[in-house]
Amino acid sequence: MAVKATKSKSKRAPKAAKSNLQASGEELLQYYREMLMIRRFEEKAGQLYGMGLIGGFCHLYIGQEAVVVGMQAAVTDDDAVITSYRDHGHMLACGMDPRGVMAELTGRSGGYSHGKGGSMHMFSKEKNFFGGHGIVAAQVPLGTGVAFAHKYNKTKNVSLTYLGDGAINQGQVYESMNMAALWSLPVIYVIENNKYAMGTSQERASAGTELYMRGTAYGVPGEQIDGMDVVAVRAAAEMAVTHCRDGKGPFILEMMTYRYRGHSMSDPAKYRKREEVQKMRSERDPIEHVRQLLLDGGYADEDVLKQFGREVKDIVSDAAEFAQNSPEPDMSELWTDILVDA
Repeated sequence: MAVKATKSKSKRAPKAAKSNLQASGEELLQYYREMLMIRRFEEKAGQLYGMGLIGGFCHLYIGQEAVVVGMQAAVTDDDAVITSYRDHGHMLACGMDPRGVMAELTGRSGGYSHGKGGSMHMFSKEKNFFGGHGIVAAQVPLGTGVAFAHKYNKTKNVSLTYLGDGAINQGQVYESMNMAALWSLPVIYVIENNKYAMGTSQERASAGTELYMRGTAYGVPGEQIDGMDVVAVRAAAEMAVTHCRDGKGPFILEMMTYRYRGHSMSDPAKYRKREEVQKMRSERDPIEHVRQLLLDGGYADEDVLKQFGREVKDIVSDAAEFAQNSPEPDMSELWTDILVDA
């Protein structure tokens, strides 16, 4: 039995439309578990931050889980991922160990960057995850460069380059799009439009709010997608990935999503009404959407989903315990990973 979901419209259309896209029960169960893992991990990270165990900044991904899970469902392990500082969800979706991610958040030696990168600067060569970047839009030219490497080395791999609706107004974004179009680079610019760049709404910061059209001047096609629907995201990702693998150059996907928490843990988010957030939680939550598809389609019952919840909770609790018991980096680590002989 198939499940109906939503699909995006063409690059000339500003909003996503309904379609007969389908997902199997097995796929939906996988998406549900992955999104739930990200949600519970981020909730735990928020708790640890409140306890003073995570220093610096901490940008949570709660509410946006369908974007990265849907995108990763359409790529292979050989494809590359690079993103901004709201990156924990991307790490987990790439298959990075929750223990290593949580240990890095707490600045411990068991972390992916040996406790020196923190929330915003984690990397995994094995998972082709190129960061976590703290400077707004800095990852866009880097992700474009990764795509150049793919083409130069004559692979069929693509570069998923994530950015936010605030980063879209940075100049290096358009320099990158121009080069990507000029050289037909296999890069997908995934704009996670969560409606607020730090404390400023998109409408106040962008003269043009149809962000998927920002590549028009360079001939880069784009689509606007319902980023709260993981099946719609996967379908759009498959289309964009095929476009890139066929040598047709870059593609823009604007994911209409929403973050439930503030820009970072230090942001009280007083610039939006509580009712707005609650409305999104109750009517558009991406995890609840898949949960309902599973129940309505007969793919799982409440007991199965509760078991999923217990398993995820145990994994996250184990990651938090590992992080807190992992030692802090030795002082000698100050002098490692700062120079490469080329």
